Amino acid sequence: MRILLMIILLVLAGWWSLPWLLQHLPPGWNPFTPLAVTDPPGWLTRYKIKRLAGDPAACLDVMRRAQRSGKVQFSEEPTRQGACPLAQPLRVSSFGAVMLSSSFLASCPLAVASTMYVVQSQAELQQAGINSPLQRIAHVGSYACRNIYHRQEGRLSEHATADAWDITGFQLANGRWLRVEKHWQQPQDASAALHALWQNGCANFGNALGPDYNAAHASHFHFGMRGSGYCR
Repeated sequence: MRILLMIILLVLAGWWSLPWLLQHLPPGWNPFTPLAVTDPPGWLTRYKIKRLAGDPAACLDVMRRAQRSGKVQFSEEPTRQGACPLAQPLRVSSFGAVMLSSSFLASCPLAVASTMYVVQSQAELQQAGINSPLQRIAHVGSYACRNIYHRQEGRLSEHATADAWDITGFQLANGRWLRVEKHWQQPQDASAALHALWQNGCANFGNALGPDYNAAHASHFHFGMRGSGYCR
């Protein structure tokens, strides 16, 4: 009886304190606060990103707020038909001061996760000992109507729904390049920076595949939306 009374009291205390908690929790830790691209990575942020896949209006709101704050530049594209249709895709052209080798087509959730990735990458580079900020990202695209590994048969790739982004390199403001294919193992400082950038992908995307995964990914990072933090 005493245990039951204690449980009831704890439940009541939690219920009474809920308004205070919701008011004072940081936005990144509040499940009822709309997602922002500056939220810290974690299980709650990942859950909010996953939830955006079923709420296009909320997803677009995240991107519009991010664009107004200067974190990303994008445009809305017409719906794509055909073998690999895309509903309300976005074309991302830059991430604030970070330029791209070319714009890329993305599903809205991928655009959100990519923006968060770039926002957090600046801090990751500093922690890895790189003092020059990120200036440019080289990539080989996102949308491609094909099966996984270009096979004739099998399941569609994440690229077929614009839910994956392949990055080949990063240029710093001092002009230095960090190339995935060339610098994954050496020199030491470039390797450490690339590993930090890859780990940042693990925190922001459903899956992050790099050179240690297999030979097909020796030249790039594959960041996709499937999964819940699969990292290889």
